[in-house]
Amino acid sequence: MKMEKRLVFTGKCQVGMENFDLPEPKDGEVRVKTLTSLMSTGTENIVFNRNFDQGTHWDNWVKYPFYPGYTSCAVVEEVGKDVKNVKKGDRVAVRKGHASGHVLPESECIPVPPQVSDEDVPWFKLAKISAMGAKVADLSLGNSVLVVGAGPIGQMAIRWCVAAGSYPIIAVDSVPMRIEMAKNGGATHGIVKPLGEAIEEINGICGGAGPDTVIDSTGHHQVFTDVLKVARKFGKVVILGDTGSPASQHLSSDVMSKGLHIVAAHDCHETADWDFQKISNLFFEMVRSGRFSLESLNTHKFSPEKCVEAYKTANERRGETMGILFDWR
Repeated sequence: MKMEKRLVFTGKCQVGMENFDLPEPKDGEVRVKTLTSLMSTGTENIVFNRNFDQGTHWDNWVKYPFYPGYTSCAVVEEVGKDVKNVKKGDRVAVRKGHASGHVLPESECIPVPPQVSDEDVPWFKLAKISAMGAKVADLSLGNSVLVVGAGPIGQMAIRWCVAAGSYPIIAVDSVPMRIEMAKNGGATHGIVKPLGEAIEEINGICGGAGPDTVIDSTGHHQVFTDVLKVARKFGKVVILGDTGSPASQHLSSDVMSKGLHIVAAHDCHETADWDFQKISNLFFEMVRSGRFSLESLNTHKFSPEKCVEAYKTANERRGETMGILFDWR
C-alpha cells in the first residue's frame, strides 16, 4: 500500500503535512493521483484564520485536524470493478482536498478535455460555485450586472455573466490587478475603489438607475449595506460570498424602499437540472472552445512541502495573488 501525503490545519494559523494510507478501490470506485490542487483563498483563509463567529456553521464545520481544499486535477491510477466511464490514465477533475491521492466513487470524477491544462482544471469547482450565483441571478441578454469583489469567485462570476450576454458588466475591487484580470475575462467596466466610493460612477454607467443585478462575491458583511444602496429599484442582489459573521449583515431601508429581491447562492444549492456534473461539463466545454478565459489567473505555484509559505503568501500578499496552486507532480 502506497503512503500518501496531505495538508492539514492543526490549529488556528497552523498548517503542515502528514502521511496517510489510501485503501484499495472498491466496486465502483477509482484511485487517483493528484496532479494539481487549487487553494480556495476565500474559504481556506477564513478557516485558516478562524475568521468566523462562534455558533455559525463555520464554527460547527472547522474541527481539528482539518483537511483543507476541495478542487483538484488528477490522473486515474486504478479502477475497481464495475467502473465504466473512466479508465487508468484518464485525467479527471475531482472535488477533493490538498492531498497526493484519493479514492472516490467513479461518479465524482469528471473527465477533462486534453486542451485544458493541469493548472486550469482545478478552477472548475470555483466556477461551479459562481455558477450557482449566475443561476439564481437569472442573467439575460442586456442585463446590467455589477460584480462586487474580483477575487477568484468574482472572476468566475464575471465570466458567467459574459457567457450569458449581460451588458454592461461592471467589476469593483480596490486591487488594480484584480480589475485588470476582470477586464481580461470580459468585464466591460472596471472600477478600482471601495464600493461605497464607486456608487455614483456605477449609476452613471447604468444610465443613472443602478445595475439590474448585483453579485456580492466578497463575503464581507461591511460591504452588504453598500450593495443594497447601489442596486436599482426592483433590482436583484445575489449573496455569493459566505461571510463568517452573518449576524453583522444588516438590512437597510433600501430593501423596502426599492423593493429589492435578495437571494443567496451556495455550492450546496444543486438541483436536478443544475448540478455538479452538468455545470462542470459546461465549464470544460467553454474553456476548451475558448469562450471562458482562464488566462493569467494562476499567479503562484508551490510544492506541497512549501504549504506554510503558500498560506503566508495568501494572507500577507492578497493584492498580488489570485490562483494559488499546489503542484503534486
